[in-house]
Amino acid sequence: MDRDSDASIDALVSGFLAGGLAGNSLQRTIEWVDTDAAGHQHNSVILRFVEAAEAKLFRELGQNSYFGIAPRVRHETDYRAKLYFGQPVTTAVKIEHIGTSSMDFAFRVWGHPHEGRGAVLAAEGRFVTVCVPLGGESSAPWPEGIRAALRG
Repeated sequence: MDRDSDASIDALVSGFLAGGLAGNSLQRTIEWVDTDAAGHQHNSVILRFVEAAEAKLFRELGQNSYFGIAPRVRHETDYRAKLYFGQPVTTAVKIEHIGTSSMDFAFRVWGHPHEGRGAVLAAEGRFVTVCVPLGGESSAPWPEGIRAALRG
């Protein structure tokens, strides 16, 4: 991959993340275990990459309390292009809105140029998490530490 390709993906990621309360990205490579019998990524790898970017975001915000209290209550993904074994991939996740007890996210996953194929938007979507305190059975307001971290 050349520097122009990296710069192009970096610009797409920066533009996407600019519209959120907070966001983060990470780069991975499609491994053999990430592919299915059709020879391209299994749909579940997209969700794993998204969750890894989400975890990176909250770790870097210093909000480890998020883990274990934020189940997903809604998830949608549009698969736009295939990803192949050995292909570098960049995943970006941003928080679009924080409510009293819910948080709305958006994500995009780009495949870098690979084996004669150009860069592609491979998937995009949204998900919603809700704060359910440890041991709880229903939603509750987000802890102030998480709210403060998102206010910057």
